[in-house]
Amino acid sequence: MIALSLAEIAAIVGGQSCDIPDPAVQVTGSVVIDSRQVAPGSLFAAFAGEHVDGHDYARVAYEAGAVAVLADRPVGVPAIVVDDVQGALGALAREVVRRLGTDVVALTGSSGKTSTKDLIAQVLQRHAPTVFTPGSLNNEIGLPLTALTATSETRHLVLEMGARGIGHIRYLTGLTPPRIGLVLNVGTAHIGEFGGREQIAEAKGELVEVLPADGCAVLNADDPLVRAMAPRTKARVVLFGEAEDADVRAENVRLTDAGQPSFRLHTPSGCSDVTLRLYGEHHVSNALAAAAVAHELGMPVDEIALALSEAGTLSRWRMEVTERPDGVTVVNDAYNANPESMRAALRALAAMGKGRRTWAVLGPMAELGDESLAEHDAVGRLAVRLNVSKLVAVGDREASWLQLGAYNEGSWGEESVHVSDAQAAVDLLRSELRPGDVVLVKASRSIGLERVALALLDGGVEGEVAAR
Repeated sequence: MIALSLAEIAAIVGGQSCDIPDPAVQVTGSVVIDSRQVAPGSLFAAFAGEHVDGHDYARVAYEAGAVAVLADRPVGVPAIVVDDVQGALGALAREVVRRLGTDVVALTGSSGKTSTKDLIAQVLQRHAPTVFTPGSLNNEIGLPLTALTATSETRHLVLEMGARGIGHIRYLTGLTPPRIGLVLNVGTAHIGEFGGREQIAEAKGELVEVLPADGCAVLNADDPLVRAMAPRTKARVVLFGEAEDADVRAENVRLTDAGQPSFRLHTPSGCSDVTLRLYGEHHVSNALAAAAVAHELGMPVDEIALALSEAGTLSRWRMEVTERPDGVTVVNDAYNANPESMRAALRALAAMGKGRRTWAVLGPMAELGDESLAEHDAVGRLAVRLNVSKLVAVGDREASWLQLGAYNEGSWGEESVHVSDAQAAVDLLRSELRPGDVVLVKASRSIGLERVALALLDGGVEGEVAAR
């Protein structure tokens, strides 16, 4: 974070100094919420969680080098006491971003946010110093923590924004007002909480509504609900996609033998060829979104294309492809799942596995509400249509729906199997995998299905299961 005195921070957040001998002392390190991450010069923000209260670790943080604690009560060490730690953290982030004057790029969507954010960051880093959301820390705490890592050298601040209801994105944009707002898609992720795709579109569109007149709304031309957001913004609109009228578009899209997309990138300033290191055709849309943002920030098309072609996966368990010594390829896409990302992953598996035996190890997709049965059934059916060799459905009720969909789609469904948990899936795979097989592992985060992929790669799931 930029250096600020404790007196300045107290004024910014509307807090009271408590047990601070010298208000002129500066915070020169990072703002953290985990006492184990404290370094000399840090500010420790104490949150009271469901199981752990950060206030109990205030002295530990101070002794580790924290200058002070941001707290909702006195903690016996130097502290800035506020009514609401989360609100204070947001206020601090808002002021730091205002002082820096950096270009803020905010993005949202039902799926692909983290992969696209990682692409944007890798492209923009070639252009100027860039700070971006680590992993998927895209909520009311993760976003300000990311913003607070920006320094006076930072030119671009790329922030992923998640939403679980109306008003969430509007709140986040109030913390770090963006000049460029990107909406990827409107799908069915969290549809059980929102109530329908129209409500999801309403929430995601809050991003473009807050953009300034001299800003830019980057919208997916191939998604009707996203394209329809154009009248909701006073900013200039840039469309990306494969549609003919898209400002940034892809032509001649194809997949390499390994399942990696290749295409001709068209921008208003010219064209260039791209071959991604990522797997699956769905990454074409993500790459176009990144290209549109980079073009808006002044990067030439050849530099954009080169950066996209060299970009890799930064965040764990998102289409991580690893080949074992025996030739078995493990695709760990187990960080999360929704119907759109599940379909994209299955299509990627089918492309990667041409001429090889393919396995889809799938678990439940969470928060689908009344749509859950139909969506799980549809994913099971799609696995059959894509000629995936074997479906392993892992878990309880939702897994049974996956298997039922596969079975009802045709005789191939007899090749599907329902197992109770990750250990059972590992036992099955260890007994039946053959050299050259391709295994996709994917489910919502809550089931922890990454343990299957890790076990196949390191030979032991027992320790992972025990530690969970």
